[in-house]
Amino acid sequence: MDQPRYVHLIERDYARMRETAIRDLAAPVPHCPGWTTADLLKHVGDTFLHKVETMRRGAWPRPWPPKPDPDGPAAYLDRAMAGLRGELTSRKPEEQALTWYDPDQTVGFWARRMALETAVHRVDAELAAGEPIVPIPADLAVDGIDEILVTFLAFASRQWPEDFGEALSGADGRAVSITAGADRLFVRLAASGVEVTRDDAPGEASISGAPQDVLLWLWRRADGSALTFDGDPELVKRLRDLLKEATQ
Repeated sequence: MDQPRYVHLIERDYARMRETAIRDLAAPVPHCPGWTTADLLKHVGDTFLHKVETMRRGAWPRPWPPKPDPDGPAAYLDRAMAGLRGELTSRKPEEQALTWYDPDQTVGFWARRMALETAVHRVDAELAAGEPIVPIPADLAVDGIDEILVTFLAFASRQWPEDFGEALSGADGRAVSITAGADRLFVRLAASGVEVTRDDAPGEASISGAPQDVLLWLWRRADGSALTFDGDPELVKRLRDLLKEATQ
């Protein structure tokens, strides 16, 4: 996916999230315990603005986060979106930018990350409002599956192994194959960390479904009723526990 595509999807999901959330800013967000939709808009605004300031300064902004905006969370989100739009449309994806993911220190990393951040939180707003979920485009959902497994889980399990020791102990190199539409990833769990490849070998467990359904299950926004599970259920549970740790 290219940067204009990411920006287009950020714009689309930001607008849908805002439109949905402002109908009831006190509505609880089901998968973010303790949050209301006002908190959700504030969080996304903080996230957008944090990336804007990071790209502008070439350093993490501190102190952080800013104080609540007196004009409210929707107005704050609008200003943060304007800033993010400006940064992503004025910079090339290959330009240097500080990120937390060592292998990719570019503006393009943030374009991808913010598109997926916005898509998942747009779904949060829809769930809070009890409204139908607008479909996540298949290209973004497949990209998001790769991101959560490779950029979040595999990287974090090796970068901060102390946070994953208990969940990875006893994994013994067993693997889960994940099929999303035509895309397939092979996730091997071992005490040394998680490895993700595109190996066609069968795993000890498998998960399959439409890309959106797989993505939302990985992000703990869905119960998996739309997916097909096979093989070792304990291994699937272990993967889900590891994902929770990786996406804290």
